[in-house]
Amino acid sequence: MDDSTSPTLTGRLRRLTGAVLSLRWEPVLLAVTAGALTAGGIARLVGADGLADLLWALGTVSAVIPAVGWVVAALRHGRAGVDLIAVLALGGTLAVGEYLAGALIALMLATGRTLEAAAQRRASHDLRALLEHAPRSARRRTDAGVDTVALAEVGVGDLLVVGPGEVVPVDGRVESDAAVLDESVLTGEPLQVERPRGETVRSGVVNAGGAFELRATATEQDSTYAGIVRLARQAGAESAPVVRLADRYAAWFLPLSLVVAALAWLISGSAVRAVAVLVVATPCPLLLAAPVAIVSGLSRASRLGVVIRDGGALENLGRARTLLLDKTGTLTGGRPRVLDVTAAPGGKPAEVLRLAASLDQYSPHVLAHAIVDTARERKLELSVPADVGEEPGRGASGTVEGHRVYIGRLDASDLKPAWARAVDNRALLDGAAVAWLTVDGQPAGAVLLRDPVRPDAPRTLRHLRAAGIERLLMLTGDRAEPAQEVATVLGLDDVRAGLSPAGKVAVVRAERERAVTVMVGDGVNDAPALAAADIGVAMGARGSTASSEAADIVLTSDRVDRLADAVSIAVRARRIAVQSALGGMLMSLAAMGVAAFGLLPPAAGALLQEGIDVAVILNALRALRVDRSARPALTPTAEALIHRFAAEHDDLQDVLEAVRDAADQLSEDPGPKALAAVEETHRLLTERLLPHEYAEEHQLYPALAPALGGPEATATMSRAHAEIERLSRRIATHLRLAHADGGLTPGQLDDLRSSLYGLNTVLRLHFTQEEENYFSLAP
Repeated sequence: MDDSTSPTLTGRLRRLTGAVLSLRWEPVLLAVTAGALTAGGIARLVGADGLADLLWALGTVSAVIPAVGWVVAALRHGRAGVDLIAVLALGGTLAVGEYLAGALIALMLATGRTLEAAAQRRASHDLRALLEHAPRSARRRTDAGVDTVALAEVGVGDLLVVGPGEVVPVDGRVESDAAVLDESVLTGEPLQVERPRGETVRSGVVNAGGAFELRATATEQDSTYAGIVRLARQAGAESAPVVRLADRYAAWFLPLSLVVAALAWLISGSAVRAVAVLVVATPCPLLLAAPVAIVSGLSRASRLGVVIRDGGALENLGRARTLLLDKTGTLTGGRPRVLDVTAAPGGKPAEVLRLAASLDQYSPHVLAHAIVDTARERKLELSVPADVGEEPGRGASGTVEGHRVYIGRLDASDLKPAWARAVDNRALLDGAAVAWLTVDGQPAGAVLLRDPVRPDAPRTLRHLRAAGIERLLMLTGDRAEPAQEVATVLGLDDVRAGLSPAGKVAVVRAERERAVTVMVGDGVNDAPALAAADIGVAMGARGSTASSEAADIVLTSDRVDRLADAVSIAVRARRIAVQSALGGMLMSLAAMGVAAFGLLPPAAGALLQEGIDVAVILNALRALRVDRSARPALTPTAEALIHRFAAEHDDLQDVLEAVRDAADQLSEDPGPKALAAVEETHRLLTERLLPHEYAEEHQLYPALAPALGGPEATATMSRAHAEIERLSRRIATHLRLAHADGGLTPGQLDDLRSSLYGLNTVLRLHFTQEEENYFSLAP
């Protein structure tokens, strides 16, 4: 064999050896030991004692061989696990001829290993999606034209062309007039941003507009996206291996068992007594009970749409004390929603929304989708636009019902009327984006959009604290102001804003020094942080594949409250596993004492150990049961009512806007137009809002009361209904007085305006509380 062939052959042998070692032998071992025990039992029944002993001995030997391998592997890692006692017991039964006891222990060992393998299979953290998203080539502009080159050939200073929908290949600086980018891969924020000429752009972001030129400021290896991939790999490599629950308890149970067996042998001089002690000391409660409880927890979680990739992750989740959450897509919906609609003086917000949505029907922009969805939710009749055109990063224009309509940005140089400046101020205060509507060249209104907090987020965080999470932090690439507002609403312990992927990893590492840490995210930019945490949780329903592959736990439904369910399940499963293991070991200790005095032969000890196993397994199976305290059980009727009233909340948003708009008109000009606005508002209150509140009070709340613990649970919301009705009657009284006096009197204005603003505030707070406390209960 020549030298060139030898390395190739060696490599093949290594790969073959690795493939053989990677095969899962646990199911095979379980089948062999169960078959040997059964066949030996049949042989004993028909009087073939010698054949029975041979079959049981073979079953024992079949378990000894892999068990020795497991023990050696554990010793190499510096720990002596539960398998060592099993090896000693198996060897002891062979030495003294107690083959039935050996076969029983072999079956228990194989069963425990099979259950544990099922509970602790771990998916690879190869971050394949990160690599798939990374560009492989770039288009470089030269004097001869545009050439496609390998990414590794791109140098600093090269002029690149990035087409629509393409991923920016390297860090660079915009050379065109502007670039419209989707930076959600890096920041997690769903809103597109415009980068003017000269501004820097990071690799990995997507061109959401027209083609633009980019001057490379870094090579492939020095660019942002390559750094994210490296961070994820390093963070994944840092993750410490999970120590088996069984091994932690074996640290003291193992030496105690050996001491008792040795003393029994020394004092009595009988090796059989020592073997009997080892037989009943075989830690089957550890080998069986803990895996059964963990597997039960995994099964229970999977029914709720929570995929936990191994038993170690479930154990760790049950010990977690710190939770880090990404903002966008985790605590917020991840999609912009219409926050408010403002009309120019003399206009109506509903008409502004209708015209904007009519034009935006053909736009692929994320804000356009939000505007159209809101208009359809409010059942507005949209018109078909003509001559529609869109300028990336600016807005859309077209003809709607004979008028030239534009929706999008306004130039900073444009002079804005006072009402428009007020909209800008509110957008700044609320951290919202503004889509301006112009009709025939004149500003006609504005739509404010914001990524709202998930309705189920507050309840989720309360349940997480109740389950044992002591510290809640939010990590985000967003600006500090909107991040702090979300953190304040949710009562978080801390917020870190403006973070890059590397910054998130740094925070995770710091928190891991204090306690077992969970990181929750949904974007590619979260993948390194998920891999760096003790437990990574990915929002898999709309999250990136990279975040799911870098996570230990994936929430398959778009409901963050499933995370609280997962923590509760993990805490309960781990508690039951500990109870079962400790209870079983205490019973084993008592049996060890009896065996040490020669009152329990090995075969009888093995049967007694089987009885102990049955008891602890039955206890461990309690982890399959639903913990009713974690989530109220709703009847189908209650769920249907929740969905009905949640839809009505969406339909009633225009009523809330009308209430505030009437108050605004009273402040600007308390004349006939303002009075007409108040009358229209009162009509909406009487015909639509108050019947909705009455139906909630008399249909929804009684249906929810049993699940929430009685009518007192909804008493606060009922008080809000009373306040809404009181303010509505007060407004009606003002209208009667105005009709009697021929118009609004100066003495009425302050109280009427206060009543309208107060009603608007109460309604918005009440709607938010219902969505958080009640509507979030239904899937």
